[in-house]
Order: sequence, then structure tokens, then C-alpha cells
Amino acid sequence: MDYINYTKNFICQIINQDLQKNKYKIICTRFPPEPNGYLHIGHLKSICLNFFIAKFYKGKCNLRFDDTNPSKEHAKYVQAIQKDLKWLGFTWYSNITYSSDYFHQIYQYAIELIKKELAYVDELNIKDIREYRGTLLTNGIDSPYRYRSVKENLTLFENMRLGKFPEGSMSLRAKIDMNSNAIIMRDPVLYRIKYIKHYKTKNEWCIYPTYDFAHCIADAIEGITHSLCTLEFQDNRMLYNWILNNISIKNYPKQYEFAKLNIEHSVLSKRKINILLKNNIIQSWNDPRLFTISGLRKRGYTASSLKNFCYGIGVTKQNNLIEQTFLESYIKNELNQRAYRIMAILYPLKLIIINFPKNITEIIIKAPNHPNNSNMGYRYIFFTKEIYIDNTDFIEHISDNTNKKLTIGQEVRLRYAFVIKAVNIIKDIQGNIICVHCLYDPNTLGVKINKNRNVKGIVHWVSKIYSVKSDFYLYNELLINKNNENIKDILSVINKKSLLICKGFIEKNILQLCNITKHFQFERIGYFYLDKIFNNPKKIIFNRITKLKKK
Repeated sequence: MDYINYTKNFICQIINQDLQKNKYKIICTRFPPEPNGYLHIGHLKSICLNFFIAKFYKGKCNLRFDDTNPSKEHAKYVQAIQKDLKWLGFTWYSNITYSSDYFHQIYQYAIELIKKELAYVDELNIKDIREYRGTLLTNGIDSPYRYRSVKENLTLFENMRLGKFPEGSMSLRAKIDMNSNAIIMRDPVLYRIKYIKHYKTKNEWCIYPTYDFAHCIADAIEGITHSLCTLEFQDNRMLYNWILNNISIKNYPKQYEFAKLNIEHSVLSKRKINILLKNNIIQSWNDPRLFTISGLRKRGYTASSLKNFCYGIGVTKQNNLIEQTFLESYIKNELNQRAYRIMAILYPLKLIIINFPKNITEIIIKAPNHPNNSNMGYRYIFFTKEIYIDNTDFIEHISDNTNKKLTIGQEVRLRYAFVIKAVNIIKDIQGNIICVHCLYDPNTLGVKINKNRNVKGIVHWVSKIYSVKSDFYLYNELLINKNNENIKDILSVINKKSLLICKGFIEKNILQLCNITKHFQFERIGYFYLDKIFNNPKKIIFNRITKLKKK
């Protein structure tokens, strides 16, 4: 990672200026996920930024769960988020905190605002509150309950706390300015009634603070110096500052916004992911077609490649759509250096070597595990009478002389092995090719072929008897559109070929190599990740991380 370039981002420049002015003794950031789903690659940008700043400036970064909405939150997501952060290699400061840890303090600050005549209990329902707020072109209208006395508001708010009113019948709103140019400042809701058991506080509360009210207070309580969030919270900064300015709290964090991460063909909205789960488009949050951290991990991405990707895109104030190939380049660059090479056949076509010696079972061939790294050693592959090649490397009829496939009368070289020539095709009664008879040239092993011989190309292969059955899960873009942020009907843009499952074969050497690594480059195909091994019968499942080349 290029730390020098990353530290040139505008947030680091702000922190540098703050430190020069001695504004803070220690820099403190936080990562505040809501436990209502799994982390995705959009969160990763914030994670990398907050934890990097804490480490670079020898400060601290808190992990604080924003658990103010019990209707969507669950302890299982708390565990999943911790697991992802640990896998990524990030360590938070001290103990994990929760917004719910501060419910009693937040409640007292709400009472303080009521006493200052800066908050009131409103009986408008949510729909009416939205209508009364107006639009960007029209002013808001005061609620008929806006001018209640302090005493009445305190009594009503206490009765809300005691559960004496139906859910949705009342809320606590800030009294700011119904004519503000910023709609968020038109008397925003601070508390609402929810008769839902909280995963952490159980049934202790039936009123819950909104994110905007709780977040800035939690930041201040924890001594956060730089509260970093994405650009959609830019208008919220006015409310963030208003709340802190009007309550008697000691610390005063500053909020700064940066561009969130958008990536092509992805769906990062938790609401939309839940739609996909409900409609069985995906089976879980760690589906490898999702850009959740756990999904990318299951697909085969490494923690280092994901972090380096985030450091590579940097931190700006300009929203943009990142190409998926840019993300893929980081895992490719990493695996190109360390992934063992092996041959696999995804679409098997059997070849029979009709001139194979009758007195032997196999010809043993030494092959490198990596073409550019001899330290990764060698393996032995077995050339036998019956082998598999990929059916995409055979063509029955050629249209021109440039085709580099095996065909009748045309020679190709088997990777690391001999030159072969197809002489006959065997078909079933439906006309499907079931095998091809070939001749091999025993004098071509490790020998450079004269150009005049016109050997067309190199194809990969595996022995029929020295191979293992494998299922190959080929993951493609889940969504057909590049930009899906504003798509309302997510089901309308599903790529029906987002997952293809191939049943083929792989070198038997994989059984030894799997004890060393789970990442492989299947020659001429792509990078794959070992998912599962079944022993009876022996079968392996691989997930494709990415193709070698974008086609």
C-alpha cells in the first residue's frame, strides 16, 4: 500500500491542521455500523479510513453499534460484523460500545431540550409530519402541538417513556425552524414509540432515539474528534451541530463527509439485499455474487486485496462509480504472485490417444507450480491413454487457418506435454460428440517445434484416471445494469446467468496442494478459491474469483 498518497486525502489534511493548532491531544475516530445486516464493500471504505487514521496518528478507533432501531436489528449481525472486522485485520479500541449504552444519558438530554423549549411532544402521525414539513419549494407548517408548555411536554414525554400511548401516536420533535431551507431542520423527530424488544436492552425501553439524535451525543460521550461519514449525511451536519450546541455536553466532535463507494453491477442497499433474499435470488448474506465482505471472502478475495483496493481509490468528495475490473485487478495482482498453477477442465471432452503405448499405463511429466517462481516447486502430471480437454478447445469444422483449436487434421500441443492431432470423431445417436480419437507425437515432449510444422496452439488437459471430479461455480455480475443505486425494482435487473455451475475435472495434484493453499490459478481460465472437499465420493467445489481476462 502507498501510505504517502493515501495520507494526502483531504481528511488527513484537516487532521494535520488540527494537530498543528493543538486542538486535540489524541485523534479519536469511530466505525458505527447498524446491526441490521452484513458489512459490504461500501462500509469497507469507511472502515479503512477510520481505522487507518487511528493507527497512523497513534490515536484510537471505536467500534460502536448504532442500535437505535430495534425493529431491524439483531445480535447475529453484531457477531457477523465483528467476524468481518477481525478477518480484515482491524482492531478496535478497548471494548465494543453501543448507542444503547447511552440511552439513559440521551433521554436526559431530550429532557434538557424540552426544558429549554427546544423540543415538544407531537401527536401528528408520520405521514402528517412529512406533509407539514413542506418541500424544497414550499415552507413547512407548524404542528398544532408545537407550542405546548414545558410542563405539559415533560409530562407527555414521561408518559411516552412509561408506555402509556400507542405506537406511532406521539413523537418528540426538536423545535428549530419550519421555514429552514434545509428540510432536516424543520422540527426533526428525536424520539419515537416502538413496542419492540431490543436485542440488548430487552424491554427496558419503549421509546427510542432517532439516529440523528443519538449519533452526535454518542460521538461526544466517547470523545470522538473527527466524525466521518458519507456525503448523504452532509445536510445532517446542521442538525448534528444544532443538537450539540443546545445540550450541556462537554466534548464537541466535528463531522466531515466523504464520497461513498459505488461499484458497477452491485447492490449495496440492505433493503434491496433483503428483497433478493426474500425472493430466493440469493440464499444468504455471504452469497459470492454480493459485495458483502463475507460474500467476497467466500468468493476468494483476500483481506489484503480488499483493503488495498480501498486505499487505492482514495478519499474524495466526488461520488463516482468504480469499475469492477479495478477491484479485480487487486486480487489478480496478488494471486499472480503466489497462486499455484494447476489444470482444470470445466467442460469435459474425452480424447482417446489411439497410438498410446500398450505396455505402459502413464507417462509422467514434470510441471512447475508457478512459471516465474521456482521456489513454489514442481508437480508431476500423468499423460494417459484417455484424457479430458475443454470442449471449447475443439472445433469440428474450422472456417479459416487462424483457429487455434484442435480439429481433424490440425495439431495442437497439450500444456507441458506432447503435440497431438485429431483423426476421428465419435458421436452418439443424437449427433453429439462424445470423444475424439487422436494421435500423439512421442518425440515432442519438451521439444521446440519447428515453425514450418504449424502447431496451432496450446490446450490444457487432465488425465481421466489421475483427476478428481469438481464442481466449478462461475460467478458473474448479479445485476445487468452498471449503476443500480436508483433502480426501484431490483428484481427487474437481475442477471439470470449470474451463477453457472460446471461439472468437470481437475488434476489429482490438487489434493496435496489444498493442504498448502486455497487459492489457485486454473491455467487459461481464471483464479479460483477452494470452497469445499467431499470425501465420499471424492469431489471438490471451487468458486471462481475472477477470469484471467475480461471477455
